Amino acid sequence: MAIDVGIVGATGHTGEELIGILLKHPYVRIAKLYNTSEQPQIISDVFPKFKGKLDLPVKQLNVKEAILNCDFIFLALPHTISMTITAQLLKEEMQIVDLSADYRLTDVKAYEKFYKVKHQDKVNLKSAVYGLPELYRAKIKDALLVANPGCYPTAALLSLVPLAAFNMIKMDSIIIDAKSGVSGAGKKLERSLLFSEVYEDFKAYKVNAHQHMPEINQVLSKLSGKKTNITFVPHLLPLDRGILETIYVKKLKKNKNIIELYKKFYEKEPFIRIKKEGEFPRIKDVAGTNFCDIGIKDEGENLIIISAIDNLIKGASGQAVQNMNIMCKFPEGAALL
Repeated sequence: MAIDVGIVGATGHTGEELIGILLKHPYVRIAKLYNTSEQPQIISDVFPKFKGKLDLPVKQLNVKEAILNCDFIFLALPHTISMTITAQLLKEEMQIVDLSADYRLTDVKAYEKFYKVKHQDKVNLKSAVYGLPELYRAKIKDALLVANPGCYPTAALLSLVPLAAFNMIKMDSIIIDAKSGVSGAGKKLERSLLFSEVYEDFKAYKVNAHQHMPEINQVLSKLSGKKTNITFVPHLLPLDRGILETIYVKKLKKNKNIIELYKKFYEKEPFIRIKKEGEFPRIKDVAGTNFCDIGIKDEGENLIIISAIDNLIKGASGQAVQNMNIMCKFPEGAALL
């Protein structure tokens, strides 16, 4: 039986990806589209590729209407907005996946430090489930509110979880060298993101001060039982989409079969692909997919892990649909495989 789905923030990058994925979903009808603008639009005018497939209006959010017409809501909004409307939706036991950072961090002080606003929904923050399926599937299954992970943390955590879970590495040795396409910054108008500024250039930004750092630290600290403070340097690639991360760590235990450890850890995971020894992922391998590809180089005392994802799919909308599939008891790969 199909469910009726609403998307709030339908005209952004992640909204566009959600629509494209959900139009292929055998158990979903897209019922309502919303944004925060007062000016109504037709979605196929905003994204002409949807002409004849979806011609719904995009209206300013009306929470009461959404509750009456939708079984499930995706919040594809900029950070700091979701927390102003989520409580109203949860009062009616609406199932929600929030693609912003508003419910990812359990430490309110960390959220307020990195996002520069007071958190407005601390009650529901306590019950939100972090939506990394490969780690928290059992909790996601019964959740009403899932906080979809950030794009950088998705690639970083999937690269590091097997090592942290088995106490294989020095948790204070983690260095993450991350590169992302421009779409990771959303649709905001900013000079540094203009084509003429990005084209034929490559730069680091928010060096060891990025808002995704506490998210990665939070999960790794909980998993390893040790306070973790990663070194994280993101870079802006002159590409539309995609993330490649190269991660350097020091080992605690000698293990000659690290690749086999990863393969066993992820053997039942439909969207994780572990490369053979000597092979490493690239962005073209995963662009347009919900896969995370991981390659490992064992240097004796040190490990180098390289991962690649599509920041808009596995790093955002694809993972959000994967979470919806788990929450609604649909096949996990529906519309994604």
